[in-house]
This record gives sequence, C-alpha cells and structure tokens, in this order.
Amino acid sequence: MSDDWLLPEWEAPPAVYAVTTTRHGGVSTGLWASMNPASHVGDDPAAVLANRACLRTALGLPGEPVWLRQVHGVRVVEAGRDGVEPEADAAWTGRPGVVCAVLTADCLPVVFADRGARCVAVAHAGWRGLAAGVLEATVAQLPVPAADLVTWLGPAIGPAAFEVGAEVRDVFMAQDARAGAAFAPGADGRWYADLYGLARQRLAACGVPAVQGGGWCTYSDAARFYSYRRDGTTGRMATLVWLAGP
Repeated sequence: MSDDWLLPEWEAPPAVYAVTTTRHGGVSTGLWASMNPASHVGDDPAAVLANRACLRTALGLPGEPVWLRQVHGVRVVEAGRDGVEPEADAAWTGRPGVVCAVLTADCLPVVFADRGARCVAVAHAGWRGLAAGVLEATVAQLPVPAADLVTWLGPAIGPAAFEVGAEVRDVFMAQDARAGAAFAPGADGRWYADLYGLARQRLAACGVPAVQGGGWCTYSDAARFYSYRRDGTTGRMATLVWLAGP
C-alpha cells in the first residue's frame, strides 16, 4: 500500500489488477484535495480531468475507466458496451484492457474476479444498494459460477462510525434475521451498522466462498480517505479492476 492507493490482498489470479485510490496524489484543492476523480461533486472540471489523467499514467491503465452514474440501485452493466457513463451501480467485463470503476466516499466498493481470469467486476454498495441486492445482482450477471469468484472489500465507513436509524436495521432484518449480527445498539434507539459484515453475509448467501479486505474506516481516517458523512462536500475514491491483455 502506498499513500496514493490501496492494492488488494486477495486470491485473484495474476492477470487481474485492482486498486482503490486514496485522497492523495492529485491536483484538486480545497474541499476536494487532492486526488478527486469524480465529476459530480462540485470540483473544478479541469482538475478532475487532470486527476483522471494522473491515474491513467501512475497506474499504467490500459484505457480510460468506464465511469458510472451511480444511483444506489442494482443495475449491473457490461463495461464499455452500454454507452458513456451509464446509470448503474456495478460493472463487469470479460474483455482484457477494459477498466471497470466505481466512486465512493463512505459506501463500500466490492471487487470481484473469477479464479480463471475470465471476468472481473466492481460494485458500489452503500446500505441502500446492499439492501436492494446489488451484490447478488452482480454475481448473477457474471458468466461464471459464484463458487469460482473471489472478492475484496475496499474502504468504507466503519462499524464504529456508521450510525443509522432503526428503519435501516428493520429493512435488513425483514430480509434475513441473521443481519442482526451486523448491528450494534446506539443511543436513542439508533444503531451502528457494519457494512463489511452485511456484505460478507450477502456474498456468503449467494455462494461466494472467498471474501477478503475490509477493516478501514473512511469516516475516521481523514488523512487518507474522503468521507461524505464527515465532510459533506468532498471528493471520491475510485476503485478500479481490469484484466491484463494477452
């Protein structure tokens, strides 16, 4: 891990590349300092384009990432086959050199790869997306069995910081009572939610055997990560995954 990005420690094959950026290494200033690749958060458009160019160069990307217009939903698209910046919260590809991407600043990025390096995917999973089934939709979209997948959980708001109302817990409990293990009681009827724990439950339930990563807290680590809940107006981290070319 460098100051500028996180590299997953997971069981993906060598042909799979994945990374999550931090807030370091770019040119944005002020509330968005410094590596903000998101064009929808009020940053200077020229700075965003410069940051994206920095990413391509620093990471040796095979092409421009396929950026999504994320809406906390469950739509999964095949990256590069569904227009420019499609409205979706997950993307996959089986084509080498196509870079799938999601942007987060407290929500959970989840990266998928198959052990045979036939496909990769990445999903944007806040609590609404998790409850709606974005991880299950991503697994269902991939052209390989769930048992062949390995996954990595990137940086998200941690369970000691993510306070939610009882209605959020109720949504998950109505779907699966085992979700109760991912909630700890707070004050005044509120709860602390563990996005990592909820994601692990969801992935296990749909047959994904290998789930690694997790353990960061974007809210608590202001030096390294953007956090929407902490700062309101802020940048985003990018989580990227792609297959190497032949």
